This record gives sequence, C-alpha cells and structure tokens, in this order.
Amino acid sequence: MLVVCRCMSDGKFQQAVGIALECRRLDKLEQAISKSENVSAMLSYCLRLSQTHVDKREFRHEVLRLIVNLYQGLPSPDYLSVCQCLMFLDDPGNVANILDELIKGDKVDTLLAYQVAFDLFENEYQPFLLNVRDSLPDPQTTSSSKMVVEGTVTSSIENDSSVGNVETSAANSPLTGAGVLLDGTAGRQAAEDTTSTTEHGSSSSQELSVYADRMVKLKGILSGETPIHLALQFLYGRNRSDLLTLKTIKQSVEMRNSVCHSATIYANALMHAGTTVDTFLRENLDWLSRATNWAKFSATAGLGVIHRGHLQQGRSLMAPYLPQNGGSGGGSPYSEGGALYALGLIHANHGEGIKQFLLESLRNTNNEVIQHGACLGLGLAALGTADEEVYEDIKSVLYTDSAVAGEAAGIAMGLLMVGTASEKAGEMLAYAHDTQHEKIIRGLAIGIALVVYGREEEADTLIEQMTRDQDPILRYGGMYALALAYRGTANNSAIRRLLHFAVSDVSDDVRRAAVLALGFVLCSEPEQTPRIVSLLSESYNAHVRYGAALAVGISCAGSGSSEAVSLLEPLTSDAVDFVRQGALMSMAMVLMQTTEARDPHVGTFRRQLEKIVLDKHEDTMSKMGAILAYGILDAGGRNVSIMLQSRTGHDRAMAVVGMAIFTQFWYWYPLIYFISLSFAPTAFIGLNHELKMPKFEFISDIRPSIFSYPPPTAPPSTSSNIKLPMAVLSTSARAKARAKKEVDSKASAGKPLPREVNTNLSSDSSGSTEGTEKDLTTTTRDGDAMEVDTGPEKKATNAEPSSEVLSNPARVVPLQEKYIKFPEGCRFAPVKKTPSGFVMLRDLDPLEPVELVSTNAPSTGLPSSNVGATVPANSMPVDDEPAPPEPFVYVP
Repeated sequence: MLVVCRCMSDGKFQQAVGIALECRRLDKLEQAISKSENVSAMLSYCLRLSQTHVDKREFRHEVLRLIVNLYQGLPSPDYLSVCQCLMFLDDPGNVANILDELIKGDKVDTLLAYQVAFDLFENEYQPFLLNVRDSLPDPQTTSSSKMVVEGTVTSSIENDSSVGNVETSAANSPLTGAGVLLDGTAGRQAAEDTTSTTEHGSSSSQELSVYADRMVKLKGILSGETPIHLALQFLYGRNRSDLLTLKTIKQSVEMRNSVCHSATIYANALMHAGTTVDTFLRENLDWLSRATNWAKFSATAGLGVIHRGHLQQGRSLMAPYLPQNGGSGGGSPYSEGGALYALGLIHANHGEGIKQFLLESLRNTNNEVIQHGACLGLGLAALGTADEEVYEDIKSVLYTDSAVAGEAAGIAMGLLMVGTASEKAGEMLAYAHDTQHEKIIRGLAIGIALVVYGREEEADTLIEQMTRDQDPILRYGGMYALALAYRGTANNSAIRRLLHFAVSDVSDDVRRAAVLALGFVLCSEPEQTPRIVSLLSESYNAHVRYGAALAVGISCAGSGSSEAVSLLEPLTSDAVDFVRQGALMSMAMVLMQTTEARDPHVGTFRRQLEKIVLDKHEDTMSKMGAILAYGILDAGGRNVSIMLQSRTGHDRAMAVVGMAIFTQFWYWYPLIYFISLSFAPTAFIGLNHELKMPKFEFISDIRPSIFSYPPPTAPPSTSSNIKLPMAVLSTSARAKARAKKEVDSKASAGKPLPREVNTNLSSDSSGSTEGTEKDLTTTTRDGDAMEVDTGPEKKATNAEPSSEVLSNPARVVPLQEKYIKFPEGCRFAPVKKTPSGFVMLRDLDPLEPVELVSTNAPSTGLPSSNVGATVPANSMPVDDEPAPPEPFVYVP
C-alpha cells in the first residue's frame, strides 16, 4: 500500500481514503482518517463514500463499524452521524444508550437527542425505531423505584425521630438520668439529618421529573406521534390545493366513463393527501354516489389518503363505513373493505393502535372484498414488523385460494416481512407454483420481492431462482426483487442484469418491469437514469418505452431535471395510449414543486394536461394519465414531494415500498393510493426544547419566484371590457381592396362618393376609430378590424427581490434548502449544520419570554362534522360566483 502512504505524505488524505476503500484495507483507512488534519470532516467524507461506492454490503458494514469507533474516540463526537451509522448497522441498543446519556445532560444535549430522534424518524424504518424506543428505560418505572428507595429512607428517619420524641418526653420524668439526656441529644442529631435528607430528596425528585419529561418527549418522537402531528398541522394550515382544477376535471369527465370518474377521485385524494380537507367529496356527493362495486371501494379508501396521519381520530372518521357487529354489518362490502384499506393508509407504518382491530375484522369475515381491504390495511399498519400472529392470519386467507383476497394477502405478507429476508419467502414461492390464479401468483411475486428489500447480494440466490422460472409472472416478480434488493445502490451488476432482461425476455410484462426497475436501483443517482434509458425510450416495443418513462419518473422525482424532461417530452405524444399515460404521470413526478420561473416546461405541461382533459376525443388511458398527473403535480396541497431517500442519504423504506406497489396499478387501480407513502412534507419546522414552535424569521437567499407556490387557476370570466383584435378573413381583405379600387375610379371621374364609402375613407385617413364604432356596415368593421388601441406603455414593474424572509414553520423545497440562512442577531440557532425538516433550535436568550406559533390544527369531530367540512382560509375557492350581466334593453 505504498500508494496510500504516498498520498498521506503529500497531504492528499481524501485520495488515500478512496484507495483504501477500493483495496478493502481497513487498517490503512483508519490510518488515513486519523492522520488527516480534520478528522471529523474526513469521517463524514468516508461515510458518504461508503454509501455510494462500496458495493458489498458486508464490507460496508465493517467500514461503518470503524467509522463509529473513530467518531466515539473524538473529544466531541458527532452523534447525528454516529446514530445514522448505527441505524445502517441495525444496532438499536447502542442508539438507545446514546440517547439516554444525552437527555441526562443539559438542555443543549437534550436538543441534540431530540434532533437525532427526528433524523432517525425521517428514515421511516419502523422496526428499528420501535426497538430503540423499547430499549430506552421507562421513566415511570425508574421514578417509582427511586421513590421506593427514598420512601424507605424517609420512613426509617421518621421512626428514629419518633423514638427521639419518646425519649425527650421521658426526660421530663423524675426517673430520668444522664443516659436519657444523651439519647435526647441523639434525637436532635437525627432531626438535623432528616432536614438535609429531605432537601436532597426534593432536588433528586425534581431532576427525576425533568428526566422523565424528556424521556416521554423522546419516545413520542421515536414512535412517530410528535412528528406526524406536527406534519399534519403543517399540511392542514398550508394547504394550497386548487379545487377549481378538480371542478374542471369533474365537469369534463363523461358520466359513462367509469375509468375517468375513478381517476378524478384518485386525483382528489392525492391532491389533498395528509391535509384532512375532504371538501370536494362533501360538495359532490351525488356525483360520488355513481361509484359502484370496486369504484366504491376506491372512493372509500381515498379518505385514508386524505386523512393520513390522523392517528387519534382515524377510526372514528371511518366509523360509518367500517364493518359492524363483528364483520356482519348491513353495509356494502365494497365500502367496508375500502374503509379497512383506508385505516391502513391512515396508520401506515405506525399501526400499533389499529392493528388489533384490523386483525379482528379479518377474522370475522368470509367476504373476499372485505378480506382484500383488511389484508392491505394490515400489511400497511404492521409494515416490516414481522408479526407472526398477523402473518398466520393472512396466510389462512391466502390458502382459501380466492383470487381477489389471495392477491391482497400475497402483497400483505410481503409488507409484513419487508426487508427481513425471512425463510417464509420460500414458502410463498412454493404456493405460487401450486395455485392456478394469476392474481395470487402476482401478489406473491411482489410479496417475495418485498421480503428481500435491501438485502443486496444476500438475495441473489432467490432472485436467480425467480428470474429463471418458466412462469413469466414470477420472472416479473424477479425484476422487482432485483429492484428492491439493490434499491439506491447503483450496483453495476444489478443494472447489467436488468438491461439484459429488458432486451431479451419473451414477455412484454417482464421487459417493462426490468426497465422500470432501473429507476429504483438508480434513485440515489438520478442524473444517470436518463442517459441509461435513453435508447430504451426509443424502442419499438411500447412496453419498454412505458418502462423507460416510469423509470425516469421514479428516479428523478421532484428534481426538475432538464434531461428527464427532454426524454419524457416526446413520450407524452407517443402513438400508444398507455405510453402517453406513463409519460404524463412521470413528467408530473419530475416537475413536482417546480415553478415556471425555474423551468418554463411547467407552464407548457400544465396547458397540455388541460388540453387532454378537455378533449372529448382523447383516449381514456391518456385522459386517465392526465388526471392522475394533476393529482401528483399538486399533491398534498402543494406541500409534499416524492422522496425515496432521506436527507441523510438513507433510503426511506416506506417510500420505496409504496412506489413499488403503486406501479402495480397497471393490473389493479386501487393500488394507486400506495404512491402517497412516498410523499414527504417539504417543510422547515423549528422547535425549542419543549417541542413547541417559537416565532422567528429566517432568510431564503434566492428570488421568491424560483420556489413559490404556483398561481391558482383563474376562474373563467363571463364578461370582458377589453377590446380584442378581430381576425381578418381573406374574403374581407379582397372586398376592401375592391371597394378602394371603386373609390379611386369614381374620384378620378369626378363623381360624388357614396356616404358609407366617404365615411370609411375619412376614418382610414385620420386613423380615428370614431366612424368605425358608429358605422355598423360590414365593410367598415372589416376595414378597422386590426386597429387595436394599445394604450400608453406600461411602466416597468419593480424588480423582484433577491431574497425572501420566511417565518417558522415554512414551506422549503429540497432544492431550496441550501439557500436557507439564519440572519445575524437571530435569537435561535439550529443544532445541526444544514437545517432542514424538523430542526431543533438553541435559544440564545433564554431569559426572555418566547412567543409561540399558534397552531391551526384540524378539528377532530365525528364524520357528521368532520374535518374538511370547511376549507381553511388559505385554500382555493371552490365555486366563484360569475359576475352579473350588465344592464341591457332587449329588442325583438
């Protein structure tokens, strides 16, 4: 390793670290990091390299363990990075120990503990977070045990004191002697000891109370209750959904077209995801009632997307639709099944409170539609928990061999076991070979892919077995297994295998899935995806083109990448309808939260969507794609974006899983709602040590129009005072030329001119429009058709400011985060260097009173007065009244 030594001697420590990683020499890696001038910065560099350039999972874990050891050897360790490494290593015990030590320290250490917990929550790895929470001591148990000890000491002292009192009273007796007086002195000493012990006990109990309060707050963050509640408040208060767009879509959709009717319901759910605003549904109940059978299932499930995160009131919100009396209610099974699915969406990844109810609902029904909804709901609520009891109940539904219920059971088993690489994958594969139902085989194939999520080379044996299977549906599942096992790794071997299947497999479904899977593998390097799939996007096979479109959409979601837009643009006008559908949805994913000031393609794309929706002759598939594209483009009240990776570089498991199942809408439309799992609020939420939001301002050091909300759709105007230019027909031009020729000939002959021609000439020569306005002849109107009074030139508008002042909490999109600055003299300072998402704030002037932000939380009433019954003040108007007509006189 002379090269490494040479690099270190030359002071090029980054090159030394890179070479040591390439050669897999941990000893040289440790040496290069330790000898560098800035050890902390070199550790951060090494951590970033290990996530992007180390292919083998086992060696990566060895590197991470080394990084943790080196961090802990520093005088002031970077606990944020240490805990991220421990999360990669799946070591909840050490994370719990670090958090426990931090909250025992001062306020700054406590803020750091809260920040670590918020950063871990953003990764959305529920099993790990629950293990960390359960590894922390219970503050109630700790306090009660200490109280027992203190109580024992106090009672013993009281007993000693009472003895002293007896002896003191005995001193007044004539029988007292010197020994009794001595005992009285001992009693006084015991009383003094009692006073000091009581003071120490009160101080200790106060410290214990502070510790218990901090522990409760910390566990609230790790369980998700606190961040979900804060996100719910933000999405509700900042909702900017444009209901006029939905109204336009609804009016343009034909009543008989059930696909577009359902697509409008899906779009509404996505537009209002997490906002709790269901105004559109309440104001269009008659229109909504046209949904029947599975459309009714989807419409009911859409409420789960709208109210996602409403954990406290989720069940009461869905109560009118849920199965009653142990699953034998008199309602429609489609609405009941949809309600169970909705409960899963509301409690996705945080289902401790609802899991038992869903389990009982599944056990108490034999209806396949209700079983379908209950399985999907259970899979979402128990995501990744590997609960054996839930698994067995879902497996019993699978073994009924019902196609409808079995498909959902297969997906649910995968959701339950996601990322565990459990041996149950072999059991699922065996049943897939035994059953004759394609829907069940497909559900199990996707479920198996979920089981090997993130296992990389550990999953190669199972992947090889699936990709060599004779059944194309299992090979299709093998493509998703490759995608999820190697998600975000940009692994060359995985890319090579997917490209091989994309051009060689005999099944169009497998080829489509292989190309689409590239988007998951490359989601950590979105700039590479358009280049890799560019040739595939020009394939003669429409399925391959569709896969290329979705691969770009998945990988480049929310990036506004110009390369991605250039690739997708020709596909939006493809000759095949489903390719146009995929391209429109992918374009919406790429352009999420992108303004027209930043990319002019946004305005062009919105006009294209409007044209497709309003065109009565457009294909149903394209129209459906355009409607869903509207929902994705303005998702979550225009306050969320699709994020498959957290800000720390860890993959967001729930987001990747949701996006993978969303792509199955090709076969089953209700799975469209899974895309909501990949939405993440683009918010800056600053919190103090009490987890409250203080009022303060910070700066976005860039022009406001670059990252602002898009303007709301303007309602159509019924009257206009502006004089518009009139089109001039060729016949009118010829008529004018003939009239002028006739005038010239008569003038040369000395004959008087006709009155209307005279008027026309005077109007033309003077440039005045008075004659035109008074004369109603066709010749005169045509003659002055193009003369438009432009009026005085408008004064130049004020220049746009170069920065913007934002108030806590604020909408801050990912690309805007690097422009966020705290002004000089600001009372609050962030705990972490790059403030984004949930940010803990140090109060630099703690003696002054703090003004808190008034929260605009959604109401929590029953469905009769449900949230969303009224629109917040900042949401768009639903139905603007047109201006009344001007007074006129009717002439028959």
